Amino acid sequence: MKNQWITFLTGRVLVKATGQGMERLLNRLARSGISIWNVKRDHQGTVFFYITWPDLQKLRHVARKADCSLYFIRGEGMPFLWKRTLKNSGFLIGILLFFALILFLSNITWGIQIKGADPETEHKIRKELTDLGIVTGSMHLFAEKPDIIQKKLTEKIDNITWVGVELKGTTYHFQVVQKTEPEGTEQASPRHLVANKKAVIARMFVEKGKALVKRDQFVEKGQILVSGEIGQEEKPLRVIAKGEVWGYTWYNTKVTFPLDTPLQVLNGKEMRKYSLKMGKLHLPIWGFSKIPFSKYETEVENRDLFFLGKKLPIQYSKKTIREKEEIQRNLNEKEALEAAKELARRDVKMKIPPDAQIDKEIILQDKVEHGKVTLSINFQVIENIAIEKPIIQGD
Repeated sequence: MKNQWITFLTGRVLVKATGQGMERLLNRLARSGISIWNVKRDHQGTVFFYITWPDLQKLRHVARKADCSLYFIRGEGMPFLWKRTLKNSGFLIGILLFFALILFLSNITWGIQIKGADPETEHKIRKELTDLGIVTGSMHLFAEKPDIIQKKLTEKIDNITWVGVELKGTTYHFQVVQKTEPEGTEQASPRHLVANKKAVIARMFVEKGKALVKRDQFVEKGQILVSGEIGQEEKPLRVIAKGEVWGYTWYNTKVTFPLDTPLQVLNGKEMRKYSLKMGKLHLPIWGFSKIPFSKYETEVENRDLFFLGKKLPIQYSKKTIREKEEIQRNLNEKEALEAAKELARRDVKMKIPPDAQIDKEIILQDKVEHGKVTLSINFQVIENIAIEKPIIQGD
């Protein structure tokens, strides 16, 4: 018996033979090397058998000399299935287009819901979402991921503490937590303004209280700058001292910077590959060529696909391959010194308060040895040195 799978792929034909010379026909078929199987005879003497589709022409040649009649009942297997498919191709194309349309519409943004935000904040969020390309009618595949959307909204909108982003089917859901500004209640206990570090007074602005220091005066840490006791010394009135006292403070930073540095940079050349991912299986849909770069870095972005609001076990994967190349950065002593200064500035800016500013730079030491620039630099910074200290009974 012929292998069923092989005959299914090549095609098979069920043949009906009637007449007096059926035995001679079967013998001739065997001598001609034509394979037949599942030979059956019914009670009327009619013989049924299968023959492969490629042997059909040989059968016709042998049957001309046989004293019997042959009828082709039906064809089976892949060639006949393909013929029927082509015959009904319009119906098949319609089904495929229908499912493709449903799949496409299932990955379109049809709704954006924002909860927990007042009208003004909601308007800001919708404006930022429009800038990010998230509007009704946009595709999920080309939008940012929810965690990136969350990060950008939190950075750009000041009056929100946290925003949750979730994509359910075709709708984005945003849960907003707004900042609550505490009511400005007057502090009950009187207090001084004292220095939080050693400094030289640069300028002052006293809103309430009595200034005990003046410009260009050196002060120690903990020294009272603005007193919360005003009026007569015998019976002083205690208040909450308010104001700003800016002083010159100092920070020392030591940095080392090499003259020669090997760097890996991206040269701007890139290629993209697109595929459908199901588990560990990847089905490429675009970008079949080999990677032409010897050194490169790869960024992979996977997006979920939805069908009628249900997440499919298939992901749309975009792979971006960027070419890298190694370069050698060679600096002279002057360039390396400037780079070291900039590195020191960044370092000190991370240490000082956000409203402070660098006033002067004083280089204490700079030397070049073993291919490196070593720099020791003092920064004079202007910052608000006043902090509150409650007035304790008996002070």
